[in-house]
Parts: sequence; C-alpha cells; structure tokens
Amino acid sequence: MNKNSNVLVTGGAGYIGSHTCKMLFNEGYNPVVYDNLSTGHRDFVKWGRFIYGDIQNTAKVISTIKEFEPVAVIHFSASAYVGESVLNPSKYYRNNVGGSLSLLDAMRITGVDKIIFSSTCATYGEPDEVPIGENCSQAPINPYGRSKLMIENILADYEYAYSMKHIALRYFNAAGADPGAEIGERHDPETHIIPLILKAAATGKEFKVFGDDYETKDGTCVRDYIHVSDLAAAHVKALKYMLSNMESNQFNLGNGQGFSVNQIIESVRRVTGKKFPVKVEKRRAGDPPILIGDNSKAKSLLNWKPAFTEIDEVIFTAWNWYQKENKIQISK
Repeated sequence: MNKNSNVLVTGGAGYIGSHTCKMLFNEGYNPVVYDNLSTGHRDFVKWGRFIYGDIQNTAKVISTIKEFEPVAVIHFSASAYVGESVLNPSKYYRNNVGGSLSLLDAMRITGVDKIIFSSTCATYGEPDEVPIGENCSQAPINPYGRSKLMIENILADYEYAYSMKHIALRYFNAAGADPGAEIGERHDPETHIIPLILKAAATGKEFKVFGDDYETKDGTCVRDYIHVSDLAAAHVKALKYMLSNMESNQFNLGNGQGFSVNQIIESVRRVTGKKFPVKVEKRRAGDPPILIGDNSKAKSLLNWKPAFTEIDEVIFTAWNWYQKENKIQISK
C-alpha cells in the first residue's frame, strides 16, 4: 500500500462517507475507514481498509494514524438528526464536539495537519437572504447546527494555535444513491424526504406533507437537493485543493436550485410510475420556507459543479437503490 495516498475517513461507513470512499478509491487514493458502526454499515466499506473504533478513543485514533500515516483526514463522524438533537443535546455535544476534539488532538499529536470537515447548512439557521452564500451570518437554531458551528470555530482556533489547515464543507440536502447501486441511503430511523416518498410509492401508503401555505410558488417548502455522488466528488476536489494550496476555506455544497415538496412528489410519481395518497398536515415548527445554497465559490475555487442537476436524475438513482435494498423489482 502506498502510504502517500492514504486518507483517513472517519464515519466512512455512513451514507456520504461511503460514497466519498468510492470516489477517493477511483481517484487513486487509499481510503482508511474509521467507524464505530453506530449509524454506519460494514457492508458499505467496499473500498480500502476498515478499522472499527470510536473517535472519542483518542489512543486508538493515534495508533491508527501512526499505522497508516494519512496525508489528510476527512471527518464525517457525527450524530445528525435535528429533532433528536433538540431532545438529547448532550449526545450531540458529546459525540460531535467532544469526538471532533479527540480526533483533532490525535492529529496534533501525530503531526497530521490537514482535515476536511463535514459541516452543514444548518449552521446558517433561518437565513436572511437566499441563495445562501458562505458569508451569510451563521445563527443555528438547534443543537445539531450549533455543534457543527462550534467545530468550525474550533478548527479556526486550531489553525491559529497549531497551524492545522481545514476545509469546512456545508452541505444542503444530500439525496440520491450511487449510480451503480453498490451503496445508497440506509438510515434508521429514516428522516430524509426522498426515501420516505419512495416508500409511499412502493407501498401505496399515505405520504404526509407538513404545510402547504408557505410563501412559495406551490405553498410547500423549497429545498436544495444535492446528489450524494456530487458531494463525494466535492470532497475529492477539496482534498486536492488543500494538498495543493495548503490553505483553509469554507464552501457551500448544493445544487444551486430549489425544488418544492410537491415537485419532489411529482418527480417520484414520474420516475416510479406509481400513485400514492398525499395528506397535508399543519406546518412543523422551525421549517424555513426556502433554503437554497449559492455554490459559486465551490465552482470557482474547487473547479467543481454538480453532475446531477435534474431532480428526476437524482430520484432515479435513489429508486434503483431502494428496489435493490428492499429486494423488490416493481414493474411500472
């Protein structure tokens, strides 16, 4: 194994992490997945080595870094359910902030000085302007978003004190699955809208829409859905950017356009050919009407742009994975 191309990927058995490992492998890197499998999946680790471990075990992270001597770390490990973070903030600050501190200290002790961090558009809270640029004020409205913003601030402090470079990638709504259907989206519980609507299409059960009286074209919330393979490609671009430029930065990763809940429902109906009932419920607290990211900075500096720009393309890959995952072939 060529150690000069090793990349330590914490949380590499998860949804976005596993897709990034495939992309890293295809680009000539050797991903080393470090995961405690609390939400990740062992069968998603198909590219590179797997180390079972928790990032809060600083000694084990240190020994792993010493063994593989990675050129950089890509850090996905985190708890990531907004609703759960409100009910159990202790878990989120302990896992996300405490775990990141453990990882960063292991890197500092072993001399690894480059990290790419999986951040989120939740750090912006309810934005004052749309599309959201990287310089928009960050005022998260839940513990999940606050934990991610804390880590971004810690990264800046570690750069000042220890010369550690970082890139924070702020995702919008990750969606879709590997076009080859080798890996995909598998959450328990599932909270993402596209798999939930696909389940309604597959089973014929009712799908609930929370609010149709927002100030949007059709009254339903608008979100920026970015294909998971496009997110993975951005991580590889960010890694190359960091290795070449040795400078810290922050980038929004989104499709740059918004789709409403009703548009997602209609796309699922087109792609699957299935009909299913929809029931409108009252709004949920804290759901902004529109969240769309400005991705021009990533396009300019990382030379990255989304390959999956049509929502039907995104949902087609998710539907292929859904059928494989549930061992069904549904004819139209």
